[in-house]
Amino acid sequence: MYYIEVEQGVKIFVEDVNPGPGSMPILFIHGWPVNHKMFEYQWNILPKYGFRCIGLDLRGFGQSDRPWTGYDYDRLAADVHAVVAALGLNPFILTGFSIGGAIAIRYMARYAGYGVCKLALISAAAPRFSKSPNYPYGLPVEDINMLINQTYTNRPQMLAEFGEKFFYSKITPAFRDWFQDLGLEASGHGTIQGLVSLRDEDLRSDLKRIVVPTGLFHGAHDQIVPFASAEALHRGIPQSELYRFERGGHGVFYDELEAFNEAYVHFLRK
Repeated sequence: MYYIEVEQGVKIFVEDVNPGPGSMPILFIHGWPVNHKMFEYQWNILPKYGFRCIGLDLRGFGQSDRPWTGYDYDRLAADVHAVVAALGLNPFILTGFSIGGAIAIRYMARYAGYGVCKLALISAAAPRFSKSPNYPYGLPVEDINMLINQTYTNRPQMLAEFGEKFFYSKITPAFRDWFQDLGLEASGHGTIQGLVSLRDEDLRSDLKRIVVPTGLFHGAHDQIVPFASAEALHRGIPQSELYRFERGGHGVFYDELEAFNEAYVHFLRK
C-alpha cells in the first residue's frame, strides 16, 4: 500500500497485491461512491491464476486525497495515467466498474489505450449515465439531481436508499452495512461532484478509439445502468464481447459471484 502523487498536492492511494515477477497486472477502477475495497471477492482468487491486483482509490474517495476540484472524466483519467506511469504498467489489463468503467473508456480515448492489452467493463456507466434526447437508456436527469440534493442534506440516507437498488440478489445485513461503509469513507464533495460528472459526461465519441479486446459484464436486472447501455457499448466497441448475467443487478460482481468470477477469469485468460 502506498501513495502516488498525480498532481502537485494530490496523492492517490494504491493497494498492490501479488506484485512479483511474471504476474500480469490488472488495474482496477472502482465505482461511485465506494473505493477499491469493493473488489475484495475478486482479489481473493485472482492471484491464484497469476494475476497482480492493483487497486486505486479515485481522488475524493477511500484513502486518497480529497481536493475540491478535479472530478471530471479528463482529470480522473489523467490520475489513472499518472498511476500507470509511476508503476511502469505495460502491458496491463484495465478493469473499471460503473463510473470506473466510464473513466477507463476516457483513459483509452485520451491516452490511446497506453499499456492496455485488454479492457474489462463491469456495469459500466457508459456511454452515458443520464438520458438525453438522443440517448434513451440512462437514468432521468431529475433522478440524478435528487441524489445530489440528498447528498447535500443526508448522505447516509442517500447511500442506504441507493444501496437498495444496487444488488438484485438477497444480501446479508452485515454485507449491506460493509458496502455502505465503503461509501461513507468518501468525501461529501467528491460524492457530489462524481454525480455531476455522471450526469453530464458523454463517452459516445470515445468508443471508436478502443482497439483492444473488451469484455462487457452486465446484469440483466441492473436498475442503475440499464442492460441496454451495455448493448450500446457492445455496438460501439468493435472488439467487444458481452457477458449477460440473468440473475444480476448493478452489483453483478457479487450478485452472481461464482458465475461472474468464472466468466471474468475466462476473459482474462483468453
